[in-house]
Amino acid sequence: QVQLLESGGGSVQTGGSLRLTCAASGFTTRSTYMAWFRQAPGKERECISTINTVTGYTVYADSVKGRFTVSQDNPKNTLFLRMDSLIPEDTAMYYCAATERLSYGWNNRLSFTYWGQGTQVTVSS
Repeated sequence: QVQLLESGGGSVQTGGSLRLTCAASGFTTRSTYMAWFRQAPGKERECISTINTVTGYTVYADSVKGRFTVSQDNPKNTLFLRMDSLIPEDTAMYYCAATERLSYGWNNRLSFTYWGQGTQVTVSS
C-alpha cells in the first residue's frame, strides 16, 4: 500500500523554524518527483516546492524562496522541508505529494498522484 506520511508540524512564533518530514512507503520504485504543498483555510492548495528525486533539481515558489529548503534521504525514501524565518502567512496544512511525471507542470496539484494526510503548521505573531 502506497503511503506518504508527514510529520513535524507544530506551532511557532514569527521568525521561528520547523522541519517537516515525509516518509514514503509501499512504492515499488521511487517516484521521480515529490513536492510540498500547503493549504490555508479558505485558500487554494499551493505548491511551494517540487524536487526531481533523481537529479535533486528543486524549484520553489516565490513565496518561500530563500526561507524554505527541501532535501531528501533517498535510501530511506524520506523528504524533508526545512522552514526558516516563518511568518504568520505560512500558517497552513502542509502536504507531501509524489508523481512519476509532471503532466500539468511542477506546481499544479493535478500533476501529483499520491498525497499524504498533511501536518499543520501554525505561526503566531
